[in-house]
Order: sequence, then C-alpha cells, then structure tokens
Amino acid sequence: MPLEAPLEPVSVRVDDLNRRYRHHGATAVLEHALADPQVGRTALVSSFGAESVVLLHLISIMDRTTPVLFIDTEMLFAETLTYQQELSERLGLTDVRVIKPAREQVFEHDNEGLLHLHNPDACCALRKTVPLQNALDGFDAWITGRKRYQAGTRAALEFFEVDNESRIKINPLAHWTPEDLRDYIDENRLPRHPMVAKGYPSIGCAPCTSPVGTGEDPRAGRWRDQNKEECGIHFVNGKAVRLNIERTT
Repeated sequence: MPLEAPLEPVSVRVDDLNRRYRHHGATAVLEHALADPQVGRTALVSSFGAESVVLLHLISIMDRTTPVLFIDTEMLFAETLTYQQELSERLGLTDVRVIKPAREQVFEHDNEGLLHLHNPDACCALRKTVPLQNALDGFDAWITGRKRYQAGTRAALEFFEVDNESRIKINPLAHWTPEDLRDYIDENRLPRHPMVAKGYPSIGCAPCTSPVGTGEDPRAGRWRDQNKEECGIHFVNGKAVRLNIERTT
C-alpha cells in the first residue's frame, strides 16, 4: 500500500479548511472534520456542561466511536458527574475517556484543595489544562463547543483554529446562538444538565461557579468578581497559564 502523504503545517491546513468550509453549517463542518484527511485524528473534548449535549448528540449520530475526552477536575458538581455517565449511556458513546489530574501533582500543588482561592489560574492549569494537553497527545485535532456569543474573546471565532504547531482546534458551533441551541435540544428531546434549571447557564467547577441572575451574561457566574474569563484550555500557541506545573510524561 502507498504511504500516506504527510500533513501540511497546521497554519496552512487551518487556512485551507476555513476557506473550503467557510459557508457551511455546523453539521457539515463537523461531518467534514471527522472525515477530512487534512484534519487527521480527532477527539471531542466535552465538559458535559449546560450546552454539551448538542455536540455529543451530533457525534453520536455521525460516529459514536469518536473519542470523547471528559476532564474530571475532581472539583466538579456531583450533578455533572452523574449527567456525564447517564448521557454517555443514553447516546451510546463507546469511547468516553475520563481524564483526571495526576495524583502526585495534586498532592504537591493543591493537597488541601484550596488553590483556587488564591490562584485560580494555577488551579485550572493543574486540574484541567495540563491533564487535557496530556490526553490530546496522539491527536491531530480536537472539537470544542465554543461559540462567538459567549465572550468578547470569542467574537471572531472561526470554524478551524491553530491550537499549536501540531494540532488543530475545531469549533463547529461557532456561529450558533442561544436560540439555536435551545431549539436543537428541544427538537431532539435531549436531557438538559440538571444545574441549568437551578440558574447555572454555564457550568464549571463547583467552587468557581455561581448562579446567574436575570439579565446577567450567561458566563457571569464563572469566576465571579475575578479578572478571569477562560480556564486556559482555549488559549492558543502556548499562551495558557502553566505556573510551574509541568506536564506528565
């Protein structure tokens, strides 16, 4: 058999993918991402949060064997853990990988579970960013559920982005609105995260997530009253805060 041609540099592939799929919808972008040889080996990274069911359902229809990476920071709401198990079973997802922070790293840097109180960036790096980067080794691309409306830092979000020199980030729902998400969930009769009904439209770790009041931005409850909008996993080209917490080998 002939050898497969090596992949082009990530930046070249991203430009080409955005050019080719710029006018496609979310479903078409996701279908192409799973099959396009310029994308490569792909995983879906899911928080099993308030809106995660949309992408998870789409994946279950297109290819339920797609690897799904779920980062259990060990500080999540109990409802999230239950929802993850029940939803995975209901959708028939066959390769859900539960990723946790390295025990020795937690013992060294956050043995009492209080790091989030004085250094939330370091806590995110320890419990989410570094474990995810380790889990993504071996993948050429990963799928996210980010949308343009979620934050000012995401207002110009493209379908395909450069994650680093060896990996692409895919945002098939980039152009979806809150109404699009609600309609999809309702039309497909999908189960919602139980915390949504309690006033949590955006759900992260329990210590750093609070209910959102009427008229507030949906992400207002994430790191409330702190100068922080992202956990770090979505910063590009090494810009995520690592704070001396090394990747495991």
